[in-house]
Amino acid sequence: MSQAAAQFVRKQDQETEQLNHWIIEGIRDKKGKNIVQLDLRKLHDAPADFFIICEGDSNVHVKSISDSIFKTVKQEMQMAPNHLEGSSNAKWILMDYFNTVVHVFYPETREFYEIEHLWSDADVTEFTDL
Repeated sequence: MSQAAAQFVRKQDQETEQLNHWIIEGIRDKKGKNIVQLDLRKLHDAPADFFIICEGDSNVHVKSISDSIFKTVKQEMQMAPNHLEGSSNAKWILMDYFNTVVHVFYPETREFYEIEHLWSDADVTEFTDL
């Protein structure tokens, strides 16, 4: 890999690390629960580098967590998700930031889809609830 390519990769990794930090902060700001980060970079067919998964106690809580993530990332990094899905019923809101995909779940929906189990080969980082 050329030096320029290596610098580009390092810069991209730093930006993704910052993005993930602000996503977690947005979740914590609204007291999101059971926060998990899956590092998918070593997996061959992964749709993104990271999944960040959390849950809220109600549809309103799920929506407020999603709104907080959106606002925090926009404010701190001037970024908006490429794709946002599920806001209308707020059982599972997906926010696609290219390298990182955020899943904000209602607890029963999270249990049903078992995203962590589907990607069990990923490196897992759990964040304590505040």
